[in-house]
Amino acid sequence: MFFKKKQLQHGSYDHENKKPAIRASICTGEQVAGFKDVHTGAFEEVMLIRNADDLIAFKERYGIDGEIEKFY
Repeated sequence: MFFKKKQLQHGSYDHENKKPAIRASICTGEQVAGFKDVHTGAFEEVMLIRNADDLIAFKERYGIDGEIEKFY
């Protein structure tokens, strides 16, 4: 009623203004995949990365090749 469920994004992102990135916690080791705005540095979370299969699924969903930048 008050809160709407987040819509899942599938397959596209703004290649010019955003780049794929992984935010990792130093303390817990938790990793979240998403997109970092090139101009502002704001991070948009997309999915939690629990294992290598989740990372592969993220890359396949958005057509990402190569390594993804990781920041803490």
